[in-house]
Amino acid sequence: MKPLKIYLMLLGFAIFTGATFNVAKYTVDYFSSFSAAAWRFGLAAVVMLMILMVTEGVRKNEFRKNAIAYLVLGIVGIFGFNALFFTGLKYTSPVNGALIMGLNPLVTTIFAQMILKDKMTTKQAAGIFFAFIGVLLVITQGSIETVKTLSISGGDLMIFGGNICWALYGVLGRRFVKDATPLTATTYPMTIGAVSLIVVSFFMPKPVPLPTIPIGAWGAVAFMAFFTTVLGYLWWNQGMKEIGASKTSLFFNLVPVVTMMISFATGTPVSVFQMIGTVFILLGVLTASGVITIPKHHTEKRAAVSSYQKSPFSEY
Repeated sequence: MKPLKIYLMLLGFAIFTGATFNVAKYTVDYFSSFSAAAWRFGLAAVVMLMILMVTEGVRKNEFRKNAIAYLVLGIVGIFGFNALFFTGLKYTSPVNGALIMGLNPLVTTIFAQMILKDKMTTKQAAGIFFAFIGVLLVITQGSIETVKTLSISGGDLMIFGGNICWALYGVLGRRFVKDATPLTATTYPMTIGAVSLIVVSFFMPKPVPLPTIPIGAWGAVAFMAFFTTVLGYLWWNQGMKEIGASKTSLFFNLVPVVTMMISFATGTPVSVFQMIGTVFILLGVLTASGVITIPKHHTEKRAAVSSYQKSPFSEY
């Protein structure tokens, strides 16, 4: 698949995921965290299973080969990420949570090096640096005092745990799922995670009775299910397969930018530092993806560059 198409898919993932933060803020007034996640992934899993049956069918040998991997990915990447992330937000500030989630590309790259033995290229290192600076500017609005006053709370640790779950979801899927299409690699873990969320949601208190939930809240859940989850996860896994975990994870840096833009469109002012941070984030993604190239020096450094060009990403 052409890289441009992959990058457009990952851009779509960032847009849908960024919008989800705004949409989810509305739904939590009517659903518990586990219930909202259960409805979201339950609906998405049904759609994914239907698509799988119509297009590829159930391949028993493939499922048996990857059954354990699908179970781990479903528990870690779907159930674990959502449980830790949404619960953590109850006990920490949005600034802390967004900053911690902004570390995802760095966490993913570390796991990719440890588990996949991937080498970090010069472009990826520069992209991570630019994007991380951008995330800091967007979240802190250029205030060093905001960074200094960040405290480590139980909520912070939960969100960082969710961050680890999301990074492991991509890296472990690429490491252990064999001979599977992006559709099957997405559908089976999603179904396992959805079932886990549904079971736990039965034991969680509900903010309002189910019959009194307005149609707008159901529409928000449907958006998260069909756009963020079905399309988003398919495109994310396709990116993992085609261009690797470290490059794909950089597009997660666009998520807070999208959230900020939607907030601005709904009446929240945007600061100069947020706009500058957005430029840095876009620069980081474009640099790491190769759209913006880093000038190479003369022949004395070509040998070092060639070692990076032989990284596992080159096969994609």
